[in-house]
Amino acid sequence: MATETTDAKQIFSARKVREAANDASIDDARKIELNELAKQVAEQFSSNVVAPGFIAGLARITEFLALSGISLLIYMLYVGPQAYQGGLYLAASVLGAFLTVAGIQAIDGYQMDTFRSPVSQISKVIAGFGFAMLLLAALGFFAKMSDEYSRVWFGSWLVAGGAFLVFFRLWLTYYAHRLMSDGRLERRAVIVGGGEPAAELIRTLEAQHSSDIRVCGIFDDRSGDRSPPVVVGYPKLGTVAELVEFGRMARIDMLIVTLPLSAEKRVLQLLKRLWVLPVDIRLSAHTNKLRFRPRSYSYEGSVPFLDIFEKPIANWDAVSKRIFDLFFASLALVLLSPVMLVTAVAIKLESKGPVLFRQKRYGFNNQVVDVLKFRSMYHEMSDPDAKKVVTKGDPRVTRVGRFIRKTSIDELPQLFNVLQGGLSLVGPRPHAVNAHTANRLWDEVVDGYFARHKVKPGVTGWAQINGWRGEVDDEEKIKQRVNCDLYYIENWSLMLDLQILFLTPLKLLNTENAY
Repeated sequence: MATETTDAKQIFSARKVREAANDASIDDARKIELNELAKQVAEQFSSNVVAPGFIAGLARITEFLALSGISLLIYMLYVGPQAYQGGLYLAASVLGAFLTVAGIQAIDGYQMDTFRSPVSQISKVIAGFGFAMLLLAALGFFAKMSDEYSRVWFGSWLVAGGAFLVFFRLWLTYYAHRLMSDGRLERRAVIVGGGEPAAELIRTLEAQHSSDIRVCGIFDDRSGDRSPPVVVGYPKLGTVAELVEFGRMARIDMLIVTLPLSAEKRVLQLLKRLWVLPVDIRLSAHTNKLRFRPRSYSYEGSVPFLDIFEKPIANWDAVSKRIFDLFFASLALVLLSPVMLVTAVAIKLESKGPVLFRQKRYGFNNQVVDVLKFRSMYHEMSDPDAKKVVTKGDPRVTRVGRFIRKTSIDELPQLFNVLQGGLSLVGPRPHAVNAHTANRLWDEVVDGYFARHKVKPGVTGWAQINGWRGEVDDEEKIKQRVNCDLYYIENWSLMLDLQILFLTPLKLLNTENAY
């Protein structure tokens, strides 16, 4: 038996997966066809889900803002007209709201099983709020500041805040039940590997009454006794090669691999196929004899897992990135609207045809999106399918087109794609569906190419500010682009987005490879 001397991620790291054995084949995602049963199950789960973590975060933010707002509103209506002490009341309001959220958190008031029960919710929020108000009063007393505050204000806040929490949590219970009845408040999981290990895992998960994991099916390359067609009522939906397409169609949140850790080579082969999906990948550890450091494990109830890959930019990270996109895209449209107007007029005056050009490109999770650009070619020579790469001196490109392509002004309409939600401001650049080099599609050139679609594509990205912009006329260039994209995904932060955004105009001065 191994001792606790290592970390699971040292064994199954992202780099090791990418550099796994050469005999681990990568299937072309375009060519996989699901069987009828897998299609039916995927369509059943194709609607969007709401992550339980998102609901918990929403409850925390709403309660903090609402309690602070109620306190300040009472201050403005009752205390403010008599004496100006805004700073003291603002500090008390924020501190009281913070202590309330912290108190509710401490007694598990933001857990999924709490959201399901109105009695449990109300008792916990009232206990948390009452404790916070008692602590606030005690702090005021010992700091000899209680005389600075109105008793009417404090009593009114206590009553109004408590009433808000009761009614908000009743609504939250109703909302959670409605989402659960629609099958939207859950984490959808697929088990990779069948047989008795899968059966034992499913039984253990189903015994966890508060678990929000919903098993959608099983995928396994094996057959016969080692992997029967049905495991404790769950069907085997196909092979691991088919799982990639199924995961995209069914909007899967988690993949659970039940193969033993001792089969390291086989696990690496599986991960090399599966890591392109924007999902959490876990190794089931409940039957393994290997032991790792405690921080290697996560738990669903009492079931231990080894966390191998995390879904990038998920939950509140996704919310903060979306707010970032909306703010800076709106600001850019206002500031750049004169440039866009002049460009549109110049395009219209030089050649006939529409001002804007639409091209189908790969978006998040391999979904195809229509990306907007200013038209840079003669309309009758346009190439929406990107069958021929634009080269230096290309006769299809207009005079205006050459200028706006060199300066990247042709990309500015993609700000509307950002507002619509199809693109992000920063991310891997969206490539045309048929993008190729030397008659080879880019997903055939680069191992794990589709992993760059684990996040929403961007108007600009890490590859662009590192010099990999413009024509891709050899395989090395697309490989370097993809390496930059994967670095961005693995190291994302809002500060990195801000850095890329502000460096982009400077990097556009280099027009060497832009035709």
